[in-house]
Amino acid sequence: MQIEEMKKAHKLIKEWSYEFTPLNKGYVDKSLYINLSDNTIKEKNIPAEMKEKFIGGKGYGLKYLWDATKPDTKWDDPENEINIFSGPIGGITQYSGTGKSLVVSISPQTDIAIDSNVGGYFGPFLKFAGFDGIELQGKAANDNTIIFFDGVNHKVEIFEAPEEALDSHLLAEQLTEMFADDDRDRKNISVVSAGSAADNSLIGMLNFSFFDPKRKKARLKQAGRGGIGTIFRNKNLKALVVKIPGVKGNLNNVVDLKAIMERGKRFNREMRELDDSQAEMRSKGTAHLTNIMNDYDLLPVNNFIYGNSKDAEKIHSEVYKKRFTQGVPDGCWIGCNMSCTKGVDNYLVRTGPYAGQTVLVDGPEYESASSLGPIQGIFNPDFTIESNFYCDTYGICTISWGTIMGFLMECYENGILNEERTGGLKLNFGNADASMELLHLVAKGEGFGKIAGLGVRKLKEYFAEKGWGDAAFMQDIGMENKGLEYSQYVSKESLAQQGGYAMTNKGPQHDEAWLIFMDMVNNQIPTFDDKAEALHYFPMFRTWFGLQGLCKLPWNDVEPENNGETDEPAKVPEHVDNYVTIYKAVTGNEFDKHEMIRQSERVYNFQRIFSIRRGYGLRKHDAQPYRAAGPVTAEEYESRKDRYDKQMKELIGIDPTGKSTEEKLAITRKYREDRYEKLLDAVYERRGWTKNGVPKIEHLKDLGMDLPEVLDVVRPLQ
Repeated sequence: MQIEEMKKAHKLIKEWSYEFTPLNKGYVDKSLYINLSDNTIKEKNIPAEMKEKFIGGKGYGLKYLWDATKPDTKWDDPENEINIFSGPIGGITQYSGTGKSLVVSISPQTDIAIDSNVGGYFGPFLKFAGFDGIELQGKAANDNTIIFFDGVNHKVEIFEAPEEALDSHLLAEQLTEMFADDDRDRKNISVVSAGSAADNSLIGMLNFSFFDPKRKKARLKQAGRGGIGTIFRNKNLKALVVKIPGVKGNLNNVVDLKAIMERGKRFNREMRELDDSQAEMRSKGTAHLTNIMNDYDLLPVNNFIYGNSKDAEKIHSEVYKKRFTQGVPDGCWIGCNMSCTKGVDNYLVRTGPYAGQTVLVDGPEYESASSLGPIQGIFNPDFTIESNFYCDTYGICTISWGTIMGFLMECYENGILNEERTGGLKLNFGNADASMELLHLVAKGEGFGKIAGLGVRKLKEYFAEKGWGDAAFMQDIGMENKGLEYSQYVSKESLAQQGGYAMTNKGPQHDEAWLIFMDMVNNQIPTFDDKAEALHYFPMFRTWFGLQGLCKLPWNDVEPENNGETDEPAKVPEHVDNYVTIYKAVTGNEFDKHEMIRQSERVYNFQRIFSIRRGYGLRKHDAQPYRAAGPVTAEEYESRKDRYDKQMKELIGIDPTGKSTEEKLAITRKYREDRYEKLLDAVYERRGWTKNGVPKIEHLKDLGMDLPEVLDVVRPLQ
């Protein structure tokens, strides 16, 4: 069907005009509220206290979600919200990595607030259209609902669009063409969409588009974690579309543009001169990590049983470099010089509904290269690229999907699953055909696909209820915490990274802390106090990116040449100073690196208390599956026998000679579980929390986060 015919089939439900407010010092100081149940549209003034305490981005999203929901609100209740906000720095074009949006909702996987960081143009464009962000509440009557944010004519339209595609790679192209005045105008459109699998699973994600003028195509970045795409489709949304007149100059109306430009030029010079020798982000993106993780025994192979494989050379980053189109500006926001958003052009699809078509595949990034490969025992880049394409267009989180598949395959190998239970699928490690078939079944909501899309936590419960396997064993090997699947790094030899995963507010995503090299490789944080300090600083520092609308990668993936000579090289002090300078230059506020951490602490503690309000957020919820800490099976122990035996003798003080593998497993487990409990104690104390993981009232008062509704939650637990 032609675009004009699609547009003729639209049915306008609501039109609302607004008075445009230009940005001032990075803020509009207005948000947009839409209730899809009754089509209410209204703007809200953001009060000064909210701005001071919650800053923007994730902070705004969490605060609005708290106010909109009750402690027992379910993910599919109409009152649950999807909140999308940028931050004050978000949208500047003079420094790399400033185009992020933060998406917040009550997760169908975790039942607590999830936040997901995503690139693409939607968040900054929404600011330029006149709003710091949006709250989406209620449920539309029709499951083909699209909301159009017209930043040119300053109006919002809600309409039914029955003829457009559902899957994201098609829908983003259709809507970009539909709302653009001409070919040059397509760069001023951004689309948010999910896909068919988001209708039929709990692991649906959102795609945020950006137009690539070199390729002349709409490309996709993902808000992947926690099932927000599932919520999007449950609200009967097909897409969000924003259009603006264009991006130029100083739309954020910053205080000191010259200071930002100076820091931007400095960083761009580092990228030009140092990237090829440090990270190769411009030629490989984050896929440059595949062989590095294998070399350090950190690549998740066969559901995290192993950390490396002799077959990993088949997915070496040089293999992906040859697949990626080179020499094109691959930034997912205007002005970003990291150019790490790599893509495979003209990929011939071999399976599923788009077989025989050539498509643009965005990625794979490292997480997808691992999730859609070695964690399943598969070392085939074509399988990974095709799976990546389908996960994106179907609206499936690649991280969750890969970790689910690793779990399912290990269950199959251990007799918990069989062909009768899987509907004929042989889900042994390495079976790429069965894995791809199951991915398509999830999208269709058919057969075993309806079960697989529930996520690891619910799969463990389901298999145990059926009597198919031992619940304790599945708990050990099911790589989830708080209901969210682990991202793709083996944490067994890094106690700090174990905490960096399982102590996260939302579940084990590496965006709070990636401490493996500091801890395991460089031994920079040897004591519990050292680890606790790292697990205080880095999660708070990284939280700040989500308040401001920033990408983490420009912080430490390429470092100044003299960074190793600084007092705290892991913090990359020069880049921290860049961010301090930029924040002051945007807002005009007094600010230093200490206030940066305090800004984050306020929101971080608020999110913890949000979980407590919902019945979670305590010490027991920071427990990790044992596979994250050590060997579960005899096979796993024997694969690293020399290492584990040496540790038993030197660290535990027990001679392994003459002991059976089962005895050594038990000794190792007791030691590692005890160390994790001691880590919890040390981190909680450093963060100003009780031994049960509850923020102390005096700490909240010191931070200025002693809001009455917050104290009401924590006071009974002190």
